[in-house]
Amino acid sequence: MSAPFTTQRRVEFCETDAAGIVHFAEFFPYMEQAEHALLRHVGLSVVLEDEDGIVSWPRVSASCEYQGTAKFEDVLDIAVRIERLGTRSVTYAFECTREGQMIATGRITAVCCRVSPDRRLHSMDIPERIAGPLRKFLQGEP
Repeated sequence: MSAPFTTQRRVEFCETDAAGIVHFAEFFPYMEQAEHALLRHVGLSVVLEDEDGIVSWPRVSASCEYQGTAKFEDVLDIAVRIERLGTRSVTYAFECTREGQMIATGRITAVCCRVSPDRRLHSMDIPERIAGPLRKFLQGEP
């Protein structure tokens, strides 16, 4: 199996609830930030511009399951793999751990879209210049 891309994130005070535990909804921005870090790592971005205009990645699905808790000042390791790289969409799988202890797992599916001048989105095939760099993080790939 291919190695995941891993990044770290320190829990900020504003992300915690009255009990000092990270609010469940904060894990969605953590996953999105890890996705963006992966894209930057391979020379891409969540918003790209080419000769035909803007390419972006609206989300069509997001989920998170919690196995533990995280608190203010904890340093979280967030591992990202590509679970599925389709013709027009990509599904990322995330594992969020603290010192090797599983805290949360999640998934985000995003669709490759062309942004028209009137800001409407039109799904499109993922260009090879984008799909190629992502393949090395595809689960099950050598």
